[in-house]
Amino acid sequence: MAAPNPRFHQLVADAKTRIREISAQDAAGRSAAGATLVDVRESSDFTNEHADGALGLSKGVVELKIEETIPDTANEIICYCGGGSRSALVADNLQKMGYTNVKSMTGGFKAWKEQGLPTTS
Repeated sequence: MAAPNPRFHQLVADAKTRIREISAQDAAGRSAAGATLVDVRESSDFTNEHADGALGLSKGVVELKIEETIPDTANEIICYCGGGSRSALVADNLQKMGYTNVKSMTGGFKAWKEQGLPTTS
């Protein structure tokens, strides 16, 4: 049986060849050291619960709003979504926009919660 959404998964796999991924534990440590966590899930998901200290910029608007939110393209940015696919696409796009220190969190918010890392609701 073929995997659902094969073109989406191919797109994600392609993006992952160009980006850096980071574990939830490492993301928490980098966030504590000053990296910006960017939650790219839908705004309703962000409002419901998100990683402590994260900014909510959904995948639909992140490329539009990133320059006014994080103007310094050298700032460390760690993107996450629900499971790690959409954040990989966003990380790839941010790199194309000139951001030089972007990562995607492997496993997304699901991994963050599984690790017992702090959340805000």
